[in-house]
Amino acid sequence: MCRLARAAPGWAESDVGPAELGIEVTPGQLRIARRRAAARRRVARGQRREARRRGIRILVRGRGGYPPALEDLELPPPVLYLRGEIPDRPAVAVVGSRAADPYGLETAERFAAELAASGLTVVSGFARGVDQAAHRGALGVDGGRTVAVLGCGLDRDYPVGSRELADSISRAGAVLTEFPPGAAPRPQNFPVRNRIIAALAVGTLVVRATVRSGSLITARLALELGRDVYAVPGAIFDERARGANLLIRDGALLAQCPRDVLESLPLAVRDRLTPPREGRGEEGAGRDPVLRHLRRGEPLDPETLARRAGVPLPELLGRLAELEIAGRVRRYAGPRFGRRG
Repeated sequence: MCRLARAAPGWAESDVGPAELGIEVTPGQLRIARRRAAARRRVARGQRREARRRGIRILVRGRGGYPPALEDLELPPPVLYLRGEIPDRPAVAVVGSRAADPYGLETAERFAAELAASGLTVVSGFARGVDQAAHRGALGVDGGRTVAVLGCGLDRDYPVGSRELADSISRAGAVLTEFPPGAAPRPQNFPVRNRIIAALAVGTLVVRATVRSGSLITARLALELGRDVYAVPGAIFDERARGANLLIRDGALLAQCPRDVLESLPLAVRDRLTPPREGRGEEGAGRDPVLRHLRRGEPLDPETLARRAGVPLPELLGRLAELEIAGRVRRYAGPRFGRRG
């Protein structure tokens, strides 16, 4: 056993050598350490070459372009692989079940569209179901921005058949991951991925989730970071809604329409949002037979509204559900319905 001097080969003059740290290192251990360091450098060079070949940018913590919001994490990813540009605007995460029902998918898409139209970036995990519905909702509005955070390398087509959507997202935001090209979508990667989703957003909205859903991991991580958590309620006997319902029971903010999310955002965030265009609501009301017969502060029961609007009751109830999700209509006890805003 020997105590290495500061000038030992492999230590720069500006480094603190093992002798100064009181560490005893054998020549054999030093040779192993050098081999491992050289191997890491070779791997890093190979990853940079592969990223450039595939048009992938690499963001390094502490350098330009790295998202400041990730510094709130206990262990920020040292490197991010990126296609596109992370939008310079506040973000809200929209997450939920891969096996969501049509109502859950429609809800996620409508919420995401309204949030994106208001100037928020929609962040999600690119999984089938609620995540991809949220990405599509954001892409469906003029100027909508979205960020997809993957649990695998950017060169992987995962979920299978999603390359076209990933390309669209990269043109209207970013697709990013902390896993290098070639990394497989292993189950243990997704909870790691979820912390990035939670950190990038000022709040996380859970649309559909079972009690064992990874979406609840994202919600817990958001709470640990001091972010708000919102949940869309669902039927009490629907297993796909139990996770979201439990979040509401435990104090998550109830989100019955996109406006519930927008109005609860911090003032500093709301000041950066896009105000609604003048007259947009009134013009829509003029064309919509249901909205045309609703007045603010004068709720009507469905039967009366159907009669006045000349719309069959089953069709009216479906339209009211759509308007409620969109934040145009408020449900009162009875039930009765009135215009919002």
